[in-house]
Amino acid sequence: MSLEDDIAMLAQAPLFGLLDRDALRLLAFAADKRRLRQGDVLFRKGDRADAGFVVAEGEIGFDTEGGKPVVIARAGDLVGRTALFVSGERPATATAREPTTVLRVSIDLMKRVLEEYPDAAAAMHDEIARDLQALTGELAHIGERLA
Repeated sequence: MSLEDDIAMLAQAPLFGLLDRDALRLLAFAADKRRLRQGDVLFRKGDRADAGFVVAEGEIGFDTEGGKPVVIARAGDLVGRTALFVSGERPATATAREPTTVLRVSIDLMKRVLEEYPDAAAAMHDEIARDLQALTGELAHIGERLA
């Protein structure tokens, strides 16, 4: 994939679609591209989470219990959104289900992009705030049903 292909792919990914072309170019240029063979582990449950990944091609399966994947990420999906902003612990093991290419976006790279493009930072903040508000509403609804 060329730099232009990477930019176009990032523009389609959740959250990164809020960035303008210059910010996407910086991300595409500075992100680490990783190629995985079928069965390769991208990360394991409990590993330090210090980066997010955008699936460029292929599929990643996520397994929390050592069995069948419970979630599948495909081309254009963002994996580990929270790890773009804060370090934590991986909640699942991620394994390539077929030959797969991902772009790794580290916390440091994300911080640089947000510092250089404050409008993008504000847009991402607003998007994440909306997502958290929706999650809070869903959890409140579930709590009411359980009570």
